[in-house]
Amino acid sequence: MSGVTQPSEQPVDLVVVGAGIVGLAHAVEASARGMSVTVVDRDERAVGASVRNFGHACITAQTGEALAFGERAREAWLRLGAEAGFGVAECGTVVVARAPEEMAALEELAAERGGDDVRLLGPEGVRARVPVASTGLYGGAFLPRDLRIEQRRAVGAIAEWLAGRGVGFHWSTPVLGVEPGLVRTGRGELRARRVVVCVGHNLDRLLPEVADKAGLRRCVLRMLQLRVPGARVAPALLTGSSMLRYPALSGTEGARGLRRCWRVERPELLDAVVNHMLTQLPDGDLVVGDTHAYAVTPDPWADEEWDELLLAETRKLLDLAEARVVRRWRGVYASAEGEFLRAPVEPGVTAVSVTSGIGMTTALGLAPAVLDTF
Repeated sequence: MSGVTQPSEQPVDLVVVGAGIVGLAHAVEASARGMSVTVVDRDERAVGASVRNFGHACITAQTGEALAFGERAREAWLRLGAEAGFGVAECGTVVVARAPEEMAALEELAAERGGDDVRLLGPEGVRARVPVASTGLYGGAFLPRDLRIEQRRAVGAIAEWLAGRGVGFHWSTPVLGVEPGLVRTGRGELRARRVVVCVGHNLDRLLPEVADKAGLRRCVLRMLQLRVPGARVAPALLTGSSMLRYPALSGTEGARGLRRCWRVERPELLDAVVNHMLTQLPDGDLVVGDTHAYAVTPDPWADEEWDELLLAETRKLLDLAEARVVRRWRGVYASAEGEFLRAPVEPGVTAVSVTSGIGMTTALGLAPAVLDTF
């Protein structure tokens, strides 16, 4: 994927700017509709939020449009995993309740969604699925429709699969400007009938007025990779802090009660905007996260205190004497009011971004909705 191809003067039906999961989702859908497609990216491969995540398609905890996009994306992930050759596991999610307010939130969601989508668990039912500590465990829920995606391989495998189907790629090619029918790059011009700009948090670098109007900021995450020999965590694992993040749970009375409690008892979790969750990589290491900080231009410093907070929460959750950190990284995604940005820029040019940190969950369902407007 690191090869560099010179742009062609021959117009295509669609140029996609950005080869992360949002851009690739548009390329997948456009190609399926019989459109000629070219993708251009400034890097030699995707290295942004699309590979720095949990690999978690968190479908059930969404609401409204995001839930509809997530359901549509679910089927696309299963198909692409089989066809493009990367792992997609129908492993579901276990949400752990370690406070009465957390269990109440899960009970409310189960009453709304029904037992097929949200299966309530007692303490032993939780521990039969994930190796959490029994101390203080009230129970939990199993969300069977959620997926785990092999996130460090998926976008690269999709790009290679698309290239094999005739989609053109221009890697290591910075985009300098877009206008109707034209994408200007550092290697020449690309001509297209339609252009979709999917550059995530870097929208303000290319289309600053669009980013300003949307109130776009950068959300900076801190995440860890832990080596815990013998750990087996097949489903994704969410905690009470996740209930304050995901809308299907955060709107419950239980979650509101939990937030009130934590303002007094656990303010450090709220200050760091923690979503303590984890997934397991194919090699057995655990991906643990995450904290959130928001700014148009984030500070370059990383707070060790927040990493230690994540480590302490993980040790307590899994009852670990120790856990060795083998990698640390910073993820960045676009944040703005609402969950999705879909902004007409000029005739035939649309900017698209997932502004809520759920790109892996929703992008493959979002893209068809965008293309339907063309």
